[in-house]
Amino acid sequence: MGGSDGLREYRGRRDFDRTGEPRGDTAPDGEQPRFVVQIHDASTLHFDFRLQVGDVLKSWSVPKGPSTDPGDKRLAVPTEDHPPQYEDFEGVIPAGEYGGGTVIVWDRGTYLPLSHDRRGRPVPFAQSLERGHATFRLDGAKLHGEYALTRFRGGRGDGERAAWLLVRTGRAGTGGHGTPDPRRARSVRSGRTLAQVAADDHGG
Repeated sequence: MGGSDGLREYRGRRDFDRTGEPRGDTAPDGEQPRFVVQIHDASTLHFDFRLQVGDVLKSWSVPKGPSTDPGDKRLAVPTEDHPPQYEDFEGVIPAGEYGGGTVIVWDRGTYLPLSHDRRGRPVPFAQSLERGHATFRLDGAKLHGEYALTRFRGGRGDGERAAWLLVRTGRAGTGGHGTPDPRRARSVRSGRTLAQVAADDHGG
């Protein structure tokens, strides 16, 4: 999970002379791990959910986005690790580049790992992800409260693509609005929508 080669796949897929995405050449700042949720209007519109684990952001593509409703089980498909600096990335990835399309920072903040073993002893977060079940508390501008990521398929060297579920645990989040309309949602970083970021990038 992470390590010196943790960004090899990320860097290998991108031409940094063309895209404004960060290379991730510097170490992450701060003591408490960060999270970010981005909305990405690529070939399919989806949310990207990222948790800092060590020196990388472990990443999942969440088609319907995280929900504040415990009754919603959101499919989360692992993607390549991203650098911690990706938390700040907002803009348009050029057509022809991997993941080409518009990105906004929908939410970001810190999180607290909560995973424990059967005896109630804390389990390192990277280890809980390896085992396929991790619990944590988000403290963002929009998302607050406890969530869980649970692997339900693949990812154990069996050749099958891994799939996880992202679920709000405990009581419903403040407001209980579930997930926002991604086309109308605004960036916590700039206050802009996807359409406004795309228009600004093209001088519209």
